[in-house]
This record gives sequence, structure tokens and C-alpha cells, in this order.
Amino acid sequence: MQCIGMTEASDTEAIDKWEIQLRKGSLGLAVLASLWGGKLYGLEILRTLETGSDLLVGEGTIYPLLNRLKAEGLVASEWVEAEAGHPRKYYWLTDEGRDRARRMAGVWGKFSGSLNQLLGPLKAGGEQ
Repeated sequence: MQCIGMTEASDTEAIDKWEIQLRKGSLGLAVLASLWGGKLYGLEILRTLETGSDLLVGEGTIYPLLNRLKAEGLVASEWVEAEAGHPRKYYWLTDEGRDRARRMAGVWGKFSGSLNQLLGPLKAGGEQ
């Protein structure tokens, strides 16, 4: 007997929307983590997010987020003249930003660990 429900296309669309929300919700932590090692300019942050987490983020998303993190006192920034080309705005974590990143990472670790435990049977291919 086949259940009548979402079509495969609408199911895929729903999962895609859920994934977008999941990524948006974790982007602040990802940006703070990307700055853990020191100063980076915007494009370096984008590259770090892409290579370190597969987060593909556009400039139209990252700069407003950086401005919000700066307004919250979590990051600081300065313009630096480049040897070639335009000046670059570098960002780094403040002490408050480091503290927030540590606390957020702790929450993330607890949450993801608990969720992974709950998802264990699904990963093992168990069926009901």
C-alpha cells in the first residue's frame, strides 16, 4: 500500500528549505570560528567557510552578518592598505567574541551530540 503525501519534488524542496534554515542558523558560529586563528578580510572569511564547512555564502550575506557581529561587540575591524589593489577591511574576534564563540561551540557540541544519538538508528538503516 502506497501512502499519498508529498511528491518527491516537493519533498526535495522542503528538505532544501530546511537545509537553508539550518545553515543560516549556524552561520554566526561558523563566522566566529573562521576568525579564531586571527585577522581575515571578507573574501578570506568566505573561502574559509567554503573550504572548512562547505558553507557557500555570498557577499550579500556575509557583510551584513559581519556588521551585526561588530555591532554586538564580537568582532572588530580595520581598513588596511593593500600593496596592490584596493584597501581591505580585516576582521578579528574581540575577547567577547572569543568567549561567545566558545560558549556557542559548547551548545553546538551538546546539541549535535544529542541529535546524532537520536539519529543513530536512521544512520544504521533501521526500519520500523
